[in-house]
Amino acid sequence: MSDPDIGPGAGHNSGEGHTQVAKDQLKAIIERIERLEEEKKATSDDIRNVYAEAKGNGFDAKALRAIVRMRKQDADERREGEEILETYMHALGMLP
Repeated sequence: MSDPDIGPGAGHNSGEGHTQVAKDQLKAIIERIERLEEEKKATSDDIRNVYAEAKGNGFDAKALRAIVRMRKQDADERREGEEILETYMHALGMLP
C-alpha cells in the first residue's frame, strides 16, 4: 500500500512494515541533512570570524578571499584567469 506522505511509489505493494521502514529511512535522511546544514552554518560562522580576526590584525579580507579562491585553482587555470583579467584591464586602459 502506498503512503502519500512519502511520495509516489514508496511502499507500493510492500505492506505496512515496509512503509514504516521507508518512513524511518526518510526521517533519518532528513535529520542527517539538518545536522549537516547546522554544521555548515557553524563552519561558515567560524570562517567569518577568522576573516574578522584577520581584518582586526590589519589584513584586507577581500584580498584574503581572493587568495583562498585562487589557491583552489590549479596553476594553469589561475594563469589563464590572470591573463584574461590583464587583457580586459589593458583594453579598458587600466594598464599601460
